[in-house]
Amino acid sequence: MKHYLYSSILLPFLLLLPVVAWAQTTINGQVLDARSRQPLEGVTISAGVNGQQIISNAQGEFKVPVNGEGATTTLHFQLLGYATRTLKVILPLTQVLQVSMQANATNLSEVVVTGYETNRPLLETAGAISIVDSEVIQRFDQSSLVRAVNTVPGVRMEERAPASYRISIRGSSLRSPYGVRNVKMYLGDVPLTEASGITMLNMLDAGNIGRMEILKGPVGSIYGAGTGGAILLEPKRAAPGEHQLEVGGTTGSYGFRRYAVTASTGGEKANALVQYTRQQYDGYREHTAMEREVLLLSAQFYPSEKQTLSTYLIYSDLFYQLPGALTQEQYNENPRQARGGALGSVAQNASMNTDGVNIGLSHEYKLNNRWRNITSVYGLFRSQDHPFNTDYERNANQEFGARSLLVHTTRVGVAEATITVGGEYQRGFQVARTFDNNGGAVGANRSDDELISETGLLFAQAEFLLPGNWLATAALSYNDTRYDITRLQQAAAGADFRFIRDFNAVLSPRVALLKRLTKQISAHASVSAGYSPPSEEEILTSDGVLNQELEAEKGLNFEAGVRGRIFDGRLSFDVVAFSFRLNETIVSRQDVSSIAVFRNIGSTSQNGLETALAFTVVEESMAPLSLLKLWGSYTYNHFRFKDYQQGETVLSGNKLTGVAPHMATVGLDLATQVGFYLNLTSNFVDTIPLTDENTVFSDAFLIVGARTGIRRPLSKHLALDAFVGAENLTNQKYSLGNDLNAFGARFFQPAADRNYYGGLSLKYAL
Repeated sequence: MKHYLYSSILLPFLLLLPVVAWAQTTINGQVLDARSRQPLEGVTISAGVNGQQIISNAQGEFKVPVNGEGATTTLHFQLLGYATRTLKVILPLTQVLQVSMQANATNLSEVVVTGYETNRPLLETAGAISIVDSEVIQRFDQSSLVRAVNTVPGVRMEERAPASYRISIRGSSLRSPYGVRNVKMYLGDVPLTEASGITMLNMLDAGNIGRMEILKGPVGSIYGAGTGGAILLEPKRAAPGEHQLEVGGTTGSYGFRRYAVTASTGGEKANALVQYTRQQYDGYREHTAMEREVLLLSAQFYPSEKQTLSTYLIYSDLFYQLPGALTQEQYNENPRQARGGALGSVAQNASMNTDGVNIGLSHEYKLNNRWRNITSVYGLFRSQDHPFNTDYERNANQEFGARSLLVHTTRVGVAEATITVGGEYQRGFQVARTFDNNGGAVGANRSDDELISETGLLFAQAEFLLPGNWLATAALSYNDTRYDITRLQQAAAGADFRFIRDFNAVLSPRVALLKRLTKQISAHASVSAGYSPPSEEEILTSDGVLNQELEAEKGLNFEAGVRGRIFDGRLSFDVVAFSFRLNETIVSRQDVSSIAVFRNIGSTSQNGLETALAFTVVEESMAPLSLLKLWGSYTYNHFRFKDYQQGETVLSGNKLTGVAPHMATVGLDLATQVGFYLNLTSNFVDTIPLTDENTVFSDAFLIVGARTGIRRPLSKHLALDAFVGAENLTNQKYSLGNDLNAFGARFFQPAADRNYYGGLSLKYAL
């Protein structure tokens, strides 16, 4: 009887066991950083509302047991410094689930950076690195990157005319009368700086950039020749789980109009983004109109957990007028006028007309947890048609290049080591013709050149994670640059000739040491050598003259810094001091025809301090006041010429031309739960020497900008951002992009007075 009773009780449970076993399943997955595709450790994963919590391991892997067959379960992913993600998973799941998480802009000390190819948190990166993300870019009207970049200590971006950019990292604009030189730039994993040493940053729209990492000082060990620094740009991409269409428009003072349409979709296996932007500007000054159209196609594919394929295509059509610089008298009389006279900007229709296509493809393959390879290829095609004040140029460029690196993680004794080796090669071909400029029309031919530019480097780097939270880095690169110029015609000579300039290959080492003092504070120090050969435009000037004697710059940089967060993470700081000695320094001067000419001088001594601070007063998404943040940056430059003599005049000890001794930026960010936001930014720049002789200085200025608006959902799928803003609220009269050592004392390129803008964008999300 008892046996029958036990059987009656146990039988239903025994019958249910297969059902329970059949209903129990496990979700296997891996969590990755959305940008770097590196594993994220410490992510909290929970299933359902009250599900069990699992923590991802060092490889980002996790296993979540759930119940259900043919049902849907919800997974929640949380990690400090990253946006929380929620995914719905249909059971059973037979494959490994890959989950991408997007870093928050407000917790940069936990964000992984790609600088020096380390893919480490910023707190574990031994170097002076600043980050400009999309939120910083969107603080302004997105007409250019100038105001966003100028929030960074040690960096100065100028705009001599709309879309005529110049970037100075620790004084590197000394040799850049126009354009971006002596700063190596990458777009994704491929060079944006061409083999000729020139970077066409103005071919991009500010909205094309998702993020910038600015590496200050010589970084030749990984990114090749350069004494100014490197800037790593990441094209805008779709965020994980994002499926949306965005349209927007902005209009403002002096005929400013900008329109943008963006369609994006992001999944766990692929993401794609298409963006079209059009910008027009009538100009604050006479003869400063501009128009630019840019089409960006950006995509990433993850065919397996071991592979990532990234690609982009950018088509750009750019036109802008060149107003020319003014003398002090003209600047005081009427800063809105253009350069006048028979060779004036209006009379000669001085302007830039450029269109081109840039294509890049990058493939990352993880052989296993210890080996990975990244190989990238790119190509570009560009045509230029430029009437200048004294001549007319027509050029056509085509270029291709490749970069590949192999990363191996292993152990060497008690240290975990990461070894990186690789190489990069670029080859460009340019047809360059100069003519007389007859009132904006092509005149007699002056010169006809074919230029082949080749540059390459081999590099190796070893990182050692040592006991006691020490990180040591040793790196070395071998750089080589060659120009091959064939002159097919020159009016004055009447004979063909060939000029080859092969700069001696140079080894550039870098040694760095970092100590993690606490979980939130680290200190670092480094010594690095810089090498920067002249660009093609410095060898072959715009009037067709060959500068055959110009040598490469070489320098040695020492720096030390500390960064971190205190007061429960509310106060973040980043302080760097550096000392840089540059030899064979290249300087520029204008001749009688306003053509920039270049020469080597003895050396310069560049010492400085860079500081960035941010204090978060309030950061609570559900509170009425959801964000209140104060931040600022300060730069001190003590830059001097050494061993410099101009004729009989000794200039040693003079202040470095084009560099302000003091620069500061202060900002405030405020946001509320209902969607109202306010961004305030003020920027101070001290007096700047405009001649090597230190006889002329620009005035110091303080400008203030503001943007306010409301961001909020209008429905389940539709969101609105409506805003108004103003720049130069202090109505300062200042020059943004002075001409250094200008002939005829034409130094000043006046910037706009107080101006306003407003606009809106609509996002429709699925």
